[in-house]
Amino acid sequence: MTTAATLKDAIINRRSIRKVTKNAAITSERIAEILKTSLHAPSSFNMQSGRMVVLMDGEHEKLWDIVKETLRKRVPAENFEATAQRLQGFRDGAGTILFFEDQATIQRMQENAPSYKEQFPFWSHQGSAMLQYAVWMSLEADGIGSSLQHYNPIIDEEVKRTWGIPQEWSLIAQMPFGEPNEQPGERSFLPFEDVVKFHQ
Repeated sequence: MTTAATLKDAIINRRSIRKVTKNAAITSERIAEILKTSLHAPSSFNMQSGRMVVLMDGEHEKLWDIVKETLRKRVPAENFEATAQRLQGFRDGAGTILFFEDQATIQRMQENAPSYKEQFPFWSHQGSAMLQYAVWMSLEADGIGSSLQHYNPIIDEEVKRTWGIPQEWSLIAQMPFGEPNEQPGERSFLPFEDVVKFHQ
């Protein structure tokens, strides 16, 4: 049973872990249970436009090979080695969650509630952010390291071709995960009083 203390720990301890490794205990079944919990994240009008594709093992490695070869054409040769090393930290992990937003769902919501038509794309991204955060905290609570990456839109079409993703799904983010293989640095925060204002 989740307690307030464990929720607080997950929120505070959640960090970007960019170097992850494989672990036989991180199975597709374990990830599926984590994602089932994460699907309780809210979405505007309960439109549930978020979609996820989980790549494990060889399919996960194939994704990061695609990213590497795509970036090889764009990153100056003298900078590419650092880029390749960064990508290897993701590729060494157990899997990657691809986050999408289903544009057909958004369009349907716009048709059903036309007075909010202009807002649904913004609300869709807010819902995606909450889903990503719910997944990230759930992975953290389960002892799995992850980070949030954004190599879209340059990989979008190849990802869709490779894994048969519907064209109406828009790629939002990529979350490689695995056994943590680094200690993140210290975080800094703005003063609480600069961020939160009370009026009583």
